[in-house]
Amino acid sequence: MKQIHYVILFLIINFSGLALGNIFMGDGANGIWYKNLNKAPWTPPGWVFGVVWTVIMICFSIYLSFLFNLRKSNFVTTIFIISLLLNISWNYLFFNQHFTSIALFNLIALALVIIYLFISFGDDELSKMRILLVPYILWLCIAISLNGYVVLNN
Repeated sequence: MKQIHYVILFLIINFSGLALGNIFMGDGANGIWYKNLNKAPWTPPGWVFGVVWTVIMICFSIYLSFLFNLRKSNFVTTIFIISLLLNISWNYLFFNQHFTSIALFNLIALALVIIYLFISFGDDELSKMRILLVPYILWLCIAISLNGYVVLNN
């Protein structure tokens, strides 16, 4: 039962984080600034982002439910909060403030945090669960390449 409560809790927190990030985007992908950017040729259509982030947050929430059920500590909580803040702040930095270089470093930091979770908490009962972090890691690699392209070509 505790496991289900954690899943629900993290689904609420993670999707709230996505919603908050969306609010901080301002005009976001529909704004003139973004539309006029020289974007990477591999930039996916807009609807892909919603689908991918939904899958990522479901997988991440399930992973976190196991992590917190097995290893809840102040350190694990801090790592999660850092990941949440980095995820939310990227939208503000990139879309709202147009700080594309800082946003790129933000994404790299987020990727390092998620990779840290993947490496550091995968040696026991969590070893099979860490596969749930793979979509997040892969998407962050794509996001870094997209953000990096914007930095280098605008």
